[in-house]
Amino acid sequence: MAQTVQTALFFSLGLGTMLTLASNHWLLAWMGIEINTLALIPLMVQNPHPRAVEAATKYFFAQAVASALLLFATLSNSYLTGTWNIPLISHPAPSTLCILALAMKVGLAPLHTWLPEVMQALTLRTALILSTWQKLAPLYLMYQIPLANPDLFLALGLLSIIVGGLGGFNQVQLRKILAYSSIAHLGWMVLVLSISPPLTLLALYTYLLISSSLFLSLMFLRTTHISSLSTAWAKVPALTAILPFILLSLGGLPPLTGFAPKWLIMLEMIKENLILIAVTAILSSLLSLYFYLRIFYTATLTTPPNNPPGTLPWRLQPQYNTLIPALTTTATIALLPLTPTILTYLTW
Repeated sequence: MAQTVQTALFFSLGLGTMLTLASNHWLLAWMGIEINTLALIPLMVQNPHPRAVEAATKYFFAQAVASALLLFATLSNSYLTGTWNIPLISHPAPSTLCILALAMKVGLAPLHTWLPEVMQALTLRTALILSTWQKLAPLYLMYQIPLANPDLFLALGLLSIIVGGLGGFNQVQLRKILAYSSIAHLGWMVLVLSISPPLTLLALYTYLLISSSLFLSLMFLRTTHISSLSTAWAKVPALTAILPFILLSLGGLPPLTGFAPKWLIMLEMIKENLILIAVTAILSSLLSLYFYLRIFYTATLTTPPNNPPGTLPWRLQPQYNTLIPALTTTATIALLPLTPTILTYLTW
């Protein structure tokens, strides 16, 4: 794909998201999401492989159904209430339909089935965009919708955490594991959305940071399968040593950055007397921690059967810019002490 075309597609991705974030009108927000979707599909098929074409087709149909449902819900709200303003969607039926449509957009359970299959067939760079940037606009709209039915957010969030944990079992493809990880983390964000929206933003920003760091690390290692991580030490030794900390931060273990959102969400759930939901969520997150530890074990505690002949890859010049992965990795590991300051800014 020509560099000019790629630049135009990335510009369209940014334009679509910014249009949605800046709009107060449902039609403009819907247009921004559609620009996002249509800009990502050519990036999916930039390598004309049958699996990539299949993934792009699945993504298109899933997003088309969600977009049609979202447009129908907003039209119904306009007919019932006479307004197109996003915060003024007050009727319960259109509000519920909008939430379900946006849940399908981002891949929340039980509307998640397209996400692992699509991510499995993408390149790591496109999968990174799908896991991070494409979540911003739909989650912003969910953030803006008045809470006509808070129990719906709790149900979607808890189910996503459980499905995200169970789905990653027995998976050996890293992109599919990260897809289920995305579903589980989206569940944490939505779980607390009806109780404390600033915590949802904190969980979102933390996930974007850690997920970007992990994807960039895998791009450096040029691997998409768990078994190939056993030779990662010969490619980037320093990154292989840091990779376990990124995985443990994604799993939410202290004293890493990923611990803060889950801990604060648990405290907020207990304050609201939702103890059973909190316990179920934290136990389900242990399932996700299991497959993070599988990757941890393969990357650091196993060795390949044979020594690689010739010059080790880490002695060669790196093919990627190392500044951004270095910054994201540092933030992934060491931002926990700044959590109170970050949360203060988010509550303004």
